[in-house]
Amino acid sequence: MILTSLMRIYLTRSLKPFEFKNTYSHILNYKNEPDLGLYVHIPFCRSLCSFCPYCKVMYDEDLAQRYKTALLGEIELVGSELKEKKVVTGLYFGGGTPALMADSLKEIIDCLKKYFIIQEGIGVELHPDDISQSTLELLKKAGVTMVSIGVQSFDKQCLSALGRKGTDFLEKLEMVSGAGFEVIDVDLIFAIPNQTEEILLKDVETAFSNGATQVSTYPFIDFTFAHNAYKPLSEKEKKKMLNAISDYCKKTGRDRTAVWTFAKKKTKKYSSVTRDNFLGFGVSATTLLREEFKINTFSIDAYMDRISKNQLPTALTLSFTLRQRALYYLFWNIYCLQINPDKFKKIIGYPLSKLYGFELWLSERLGLLKKNGCYHVTDKGAYYYHYVEQTYTTAYIDKMWNIMRTTAFPDKIVLK
Repeated sequence: MILTSLMRIYLTRSLKPFEFKNTYSHILNYKNEPDLGLYVHIPFCRSLCSFCPYCKVMYDEDLAQRYKTALLGEIELVGSELKEKKVVTGLYFGGGTPALMADSLKEIIDCLKKYFIIQEGIGVELHPDDISQSTLELLKKAGVTMVSIGVQSFDKQCLSALGRKGTDFLEKLEMVSGAGFEVIDVDLIFAIPNQTEEILLKDVETAFSNGATQVSTYPFIDFTFAHNAYKPLSEKEKKKMLNAISDYCKKTGRDRTAVWTFAKKKTKKYSSVTRDNFLGFGVSATTLLREEFKINTFSIDAYMDRISKNQLPTALTLSFTLRQRALYYLFWNIYCLQINPDKFKKIIGYPLSKLYGFELWLSERLGLLKKNGCYHVTDKGAYYYHYVEQTYTTAYIDKMWNIMRTTAFPDKIVLK
């Protein structure tokens, strides 16, 4: 908490915390936002994994149908503000397990296409247990071009430590590989109890060798509201493992495309979080605009009730100061290993060098950044980002999601 507070105070040049208030309007001012993406949250799972912190509930067919009706209603509420279709970068379905509503995805996508022109493809998260030929055919017919498979590990002992089972992951991955998607991402977790570098690197190679075009690796983080049977490995072990993945991918000709993501050369990239601006639909979905950040309620019942009254399901809103918005932008662009000054000015409306000239100079001197037109994050810089991101997750995300899980519309959440 002390580290995040000091960084926030220094980088925002203010003692003002991030204050999320229980306020919202029925109008989202997104019409002129550049580089806008779309996100849809499907909260249903066949089983609830303790390590996963996201908003999720057990699948129920009747509830899923009622949720779909509400989701379409929210899309209509937001989209009907437009006088003409708006071009957006891409569309991403997260969860939960979106494949549990595979037969409804085309209807949801078609509803979005009434208002938006999707340029960079449509991505969907997949749980290995829900991969079948019929599901893949439904995804292809719906227009899905990218998939992300939550494997977590191919090693039985590691899966057991996460409370997961899986014996046919290779068969499922090969099935997806043969379906013709442009991007196939495989999610892996590192720093699992009893996991070794050898096991981890074998997982990475297994993914790439069996059809993955990209591998996203994430450190095992033990959220306070999770019920994990085991604790993550130490920060020292996390550092060693992340460096091992980076070194291995460099030696085997794969590119590091983000702090935790590695991809085959000359392939399209897949990311759920790195959009400069985005609209979020569904429970727990967030919306990022130039001047504000909005979070939908985590309660499915409260979400459906709001939509039935033709009201947006916003639970909390953060009104950005200039430097808070700039800091948010930098946080996720550093994750993608590059800061483009021209794009920064386009999104933030102010020159990067005027706001953070000294910090950029110092980062170059410390070997965290290299400048070549844009600022590129070095391997050293990537590790320090990895450390800061985990600290931020523990101090901010854990607190916020813990409250949102139990309170549909909190009065206020202050992140210091």
